[in-house]
Amino acid sequence: MWIVAKIKTNQANIFKSNLKFKFQDTNFYEPKIKLKKLNRNKYIKYEKSVMENYIFCYNKKFSEAIILNNIMYIKGLKYFLNGCKTNQQEINEFISNCKANESESGYLKSSFFKSLVSINTKAKFVSGPFTNMFFEVIKKKNNKLKVLVGNIVTTINDNSNYIYHTV
Repeated sequence: MWIVAKIKTNQANIFKSNLKFKFQDTNFYEPKIKLKKLNRNKYIKYEKSVMENYIFCYNKKFSEAIILNNIMYIKGLKYFLNGCKTNQQEINEFISNCKANESESGYLKSSFFKSLVSINTKAKFVSGPFTNMFFEVIKKKNNKLKVLVGNIVTTINDNSNYIYHTV
């Protein structure tokens, strides 16, 4: 069963190793994106978790309530989200969608984010020249998005590698 854990960002590796120590056959899934940032005329590449400080954990034993109660106090864990047992289908679909939109290196492609937006959606650029700027989707066509960035209307092509997420 998949569970969703909110973890302390600086203790993610500690949480994973402690959970793996208790349950050797535990798998983790954390969708990430690869970004570039301009710093002193050089591009620095880094990775960022899409879900920030949430991580998916899978183990067959997690379906037992007593097991979850025993691991509630693992170092690095803030809490487990409620309702994971009843939402297994949605969690599996989300993870499958993420894995279908991953590159060979394991990072999410921009196509994943394009499928999430619709007309009148508000979003924020994570990469590209508009980094950290908010926009609203005005029109969505086959391979283009017409967006409003401040007072400027522009078009984003699907071939571009701009990454954004909904707000």
